[in-house]
Amino acid sequence: MSKKYNKVVLAYSGGLDTSIIIPWLKENYGCEVIAVAADVGQESELEGLQEKAIKTGASKLYIEDLKKEFVEDCIWPTLKAGAVYENKYLLGTSFARPIIAKRLVEIAKKEGADAIAHGCTGKGNDQVRFELTIKAFAPDMPIIAPWRIWDIKSRDEEIDYAEAHQIPLKITRETNYSKDKNLWHLSHEGLDLEDPANEPKYNEILEMGVSPEKAPDTPTYITLHFEKGVPTALDGVEMDGVSLIQKLNKIGGANGVGLADLVENRLVGMKSRGVYETPGGSILYHAHDVLETICLDKETQHYKQQVALKFADLVYNGQWYTPLREALSAFVDSTQQTVTGDVKLKLYKGNIINAGVTSDYTLYDEEVATFDADEVYNQMDSQGFINLFGLPIKVKAVLDQKRAAKEGK
Repeated sequence: MSKKYNKVVLAYSGGLDTSIIIPWLKENYGCEVIAVAADVGQESELEGLQEKAIKTGASKLYIEDLKKEFVEDCIWPTLKAGAVYENKYLLGTSFARPIIAKRLVEIAKKEGADAIAHGCTGKGNDQVRFELTIKAFAPDMPIIAPWRIWDIKSRDEEIDYAEAHQIPLKITRETNYSKDKNLWHLSHEGLDLEDPANEPKYNEILEMGVSPEKAPDTPTYITLHFEKGVPTALDGVEMDGVSLIQKLNKIGGANGVGLADLVENRLVGMKSRGVYETPGGSILYHAHDVLETICLDKETQHYKQQVALKFADLVYNGQWYTPLREALSAFVDSTQQTVTGDVKLKLYKGNIINAGVTSDYTLYDEEVATFDADEVYNQMDSQGFINLFGLPIKVKAVLDQKRAAKEGK
């Protein structure tokens, strides 16, 4: 490479891509490499990273605990918005990337680095998510994306490079799924999943739970409490966000909840097939949606659903640190002032089933809604309402009849 750098900060996971990027950067740029691993809840994947990073050529490794920030600054705002990408994807990878990239910039500035590197493929969304955030906080920082410029063309060739450089890997060619794990989810891509005709081998690939077929034959009941749209307690026990999600992951996973198999439209233009495990997140989205049905008025609820579509696009596309996302979050927060209450759910063999909802701010009035006799609703009022509501339809029909008669039809 003609360009030389003195010090490069690398977004490091210890996976296949970033494991070989450390020696590749040193070979091609003659630079010091500082690895940065973000702890966003991937648990055992962080084990042994310090030794591995140093052995493969990094001068140091930062392991940054971002779990609390991840939950409070990214997950809760997205949950409150009800944002889901293309009806199924709960954005597990998408909203983790900006918080990681922001910390990369902070460390790069602290270390006096003259470039930031990442291991994202040129075919994927993550390259956009990382780089938009870097541009937001360090607009002049050079970015190195090896997948766009090196001679390696496949994950098999990456393994060849690792073996040639004696870089230890936790995967084999047969288990070489592309995965992303954090507190919120685990994604699986590649190998047999690249053909949408293939049924996922759930009993072989699942790590956060079991398939619905292997879930218990008896249901599990839980009750979640929300304050202004944010979950704060499980079964009467107050919990911080990280602990709550971890607990729900275990409960949901054990009941086969939160599996999604979808072909999604990537930002870069192609379709991609992935299998996602999001047990705790699926429960939280369901519960939050149920609570909103009794706490939000119709017009707000319907308009918020439109906002959720755009919010999901912004998150998926890596546009987290943008004026529009921040403005939409401000709108969402205003809608959540009364989204406080309790939601009871039944979890059974992959299903999340409503089992009751209560709120001091409920807009549901049983006396008005009842099919029994009541003293508050005059059913004759509906006649005048229908006459006015249907007036445009009636006027058009009358005029159409007159025009048809005039034309002799």
